[in-house]
Amino acid sequence: MKFTKMHGAGNDYVYVNLFEETLPTEAPALARAVSDRHKGIGGDGLVLIEPVENADARMRMFNLDGSEAEMCGNAIRCVAKYLYDHGIAKKDKLQIQTGAGLLHLELFPENGTVERVRVNMGEPILESAKIPTLLSGDPPVNATLTVGGIELQVTCVSMGNPHCVTFVEELNDDLVLKIGPQIEKHEVFPRKINAEFIQVISPDEFNMRVWERGSGETMACGTGASAVAVAGVLTGKMNRNVTGHLLGGDLELEWSEETNEVFMTGPATEVFSGEWKQ
Repeated sequence: MKFTKMHGAGNDYVYVNLFEETLPTEAPALARAVSDRHKGIGGDGLVLIEPVENADARMRMFNLDGSEAEMCGNAIRCVAKYLYDHGIAKKDKLQIQTGAGLLHLELFPENGTVERVRVNMGEPILESAKIPTLLSGDPPVNATLTVGGIELQVTCVSMGNPHCVTFVEELNDDLVLKIGPQIEKHEVFPRKINAEFIQVISPDEFNMRVWERGSGETMACGTGASAVAVAGVLTGKMNRNVTGHLLGGDLELEWSEETNEVFMTGPATEVFSGEWKQ
């Protein structure tokens, strides 16, 4: 099976082109094997690029634990780059089907390859039952969540997958690596959740670390950054146009007041290609 390693702001996945390739085993098991950074290729998971009717491609993504997620904002930028750079869909505007629905993307090619992509992430889902969370509010804003013996004020948003955003004075390992896993599996989140920890620098800028559902801490999370942009407005901490500084790079975000849609712009990078023989 041929594969390509790509990353969006450091959020790295193993990509397989199912326009040409066939999976050697079931996707969840393959995701666990290829994601292993010691015995496999290494990555935050597996992304499948599939042919589909009524769109340029379909993206399916599996976390490193084998669980399938609805969407990944960083991965979908890389899928767009792959489709363009490899001649599958040589267009500046693409439509890609995901578990969170059909998404529209604008590509910015330079010298024949794509380096940046703008994604219409769609409208945020703000109803508690649809996020889903048992916390009250549509959505829960500055809701109290007790985790690890401490009380956090959290704001929950879905961008096709669920996010729990906590604004903090400073980012540290205790929050991300100890509290993050407990938030992910907390009983008030029936489908588990992604946990974002945010330090606001100004109304236009924030620092972010994320504990991703099924993957642990990652260098970046596009849907998470989009959820943070929404949470920042809902809590009155940030403007509708913001820049997020993630461990792997920066993302530009806009929650449009006119359309209610969130737009995310960021890099997409191809690292290497190879052949999986296990």
